[in-house]
Order: sequence, then structure tokens, then C-alpha cells
Amino acid sequence: MSRFPFRPLWLLALALVGTTALAHRPADQAMHGPVAVELVDRASGQALPSAHRRGQTWVGGHPGDSYAVRLRNRGPERVLVVLSVDGINAISGQTADPRQAGYVLEPWQSADITGWRKSLQAVAGFVFVDPKDSYAARTGRPDNVGVVGIAVHRERERIHDAAAIRPHVQRPPRAPMQAPEPASARGPGVQAQSAEIAAAAAPAQRQRIGTGHGAIVHESTWSTHFDRDPRPVQVTELRYDTPAALSARGIRLPRRAIATTFDAPRAFPGGFVPDP
Repeated sequence: MSRFPFRPLWLLALALVGTTALAHRPADQAMHGPVAVELVDRASGQALPSAHRRGQTWVGGHPGDSYAVRLRNRGPERVLVVLSVDGINAISGQTADPRQAGYVLEPWQSADITGWRKSLQAVAGFVFVDPKDSYAARTGRPDNVGVVGIAVHRERERIHDAAAIRPHVQRPPRAPMQAPEPASARGPGVQAQSAEIAAAAAPAQRQRIGTGHGAIVHESTWSTHFDRDPRPVQVTELRYDTPAALSARGIRLPRRAIATTFDAPRAFPGGFVPDP
């Protein structure tokens, strides 16, 4: 079997319309929810090594390596996936928000998103670089370098009357305000737990890699209408850094499997045609 799964990128579509209110939900694990997400090495097509710790998924990458975000719709219905890389919408370049444009996946579809969308025909490849050279830093938004996230929306009832299909943006309702609980009302266990979470979130050292604006490559798609549910059914985050930086945080990544070497030639070794 080929190492590269069949990925019909021509079935991707962009939803370029707005929507209604967002209700933020805690991050799910990478393999939970209607859409599975992982980072894959562009050269090998293999998933990058990852580990789970304290409810977060951590992925290891190396400077100079190109990667893709692999999305897999595990359900029988279309879904819209808003993709954020380093806090930036990978389609529009805006500071990411789940109400923005996203990729529409057909039922059971898998696809690799290989870069920042430049047009309906091309992307600028995702590549691990020094954080100061990341696209986020170069556009004045370095605060969220080191995380890839998706917000998944289900589709409302499909509209079959083409004349009734119009892009629309609705003003989100205001969320009710809730007064913070006084510190004296919280037990010592709650305070200790908060301190532990804060300590775990604090990086042991500075972020070592970000995502750069790589070479322009061909990756076609087209626009479509998608009337999304107002609330995302899944919000998933993958945090990434170099293996050495993750190790300094106490996060141990599994070793990559070593590919089997064959002495004889193979008719179907897998992969696509590279540049000579």
C-alpha cells in the first residue's frame, strides 16, 4: 500500500460567507470530534510525532521542514473547517476567528492543506522557521506562534433554491457578563490547581519554531456556499515546537518509525513526482 493516502484536493471548497454568534468551547483532543487533524511532513507524507500532556497535544518539527495540515472528515455530512496557524486564518490572513472563511470537506473526505491560501489556484507553503521569520511575526502578530487550530461547523439544512443563496453576515449577540468569583470563596484546592495549570502553561524556554510563508505551490480549490451552524461543534489545538524544546518542557515525543529498506526495486514505492 502506498504511504500516501488518496487526497482529492479538487473537492475542497471555500466558504466565503459570514455567520452568526460564536460560543467558545474548550480545546478537544486532536482525534476527537467530527474532524481528525494532524501535522504531516511534506517530504515523507508521514504524521509528525506527537504526544499528549495535561489535555494538550504537542507536535515536534524541525526548522526548514515543510509540513501540511491533514484534515479528515469522519462523518456522513459536509463540514466547514476554519484553519488557524499561529493565530492567523490560513485562507484570509486575518487574525483568526471561528466565524471566518474555512475549508468545506465532503463526507469522509481527507485533504492536506499545504500552505497559506494566495488564490483559488495557489498557496504559500507551510514551513518551520525561526519564530522571528514566521508569517505571524512578519505581519506584527507574534503572540500566538506555535499553535495550529481548527474550528469545525456543521451545515444547516441545505438550500436548493439557487436564487435564495446569498452571502450574509449577522451581528453576533452579546454574551452575558458574569462577575468573577471572589478569591476568598475558592478553596485552597482550586487555587493550587490553578497555579499548577499556570506553571504547566509557562514555557520552559522560548518558542524555537514558527510557520513561515514558503514557496508558492499549486493547490486548486473553488468557492461554494455553506450555511453553517452558529456554534462550532469542535475546537481543536495542536501546539508545536522542536523536539529539543518540547523535551525541555518535559514532553517526550515517540521516536519515528524507521522505514523498511528493500534491496529490490518496487513498482509502487508511493509518493508523487518531485522536482528533478
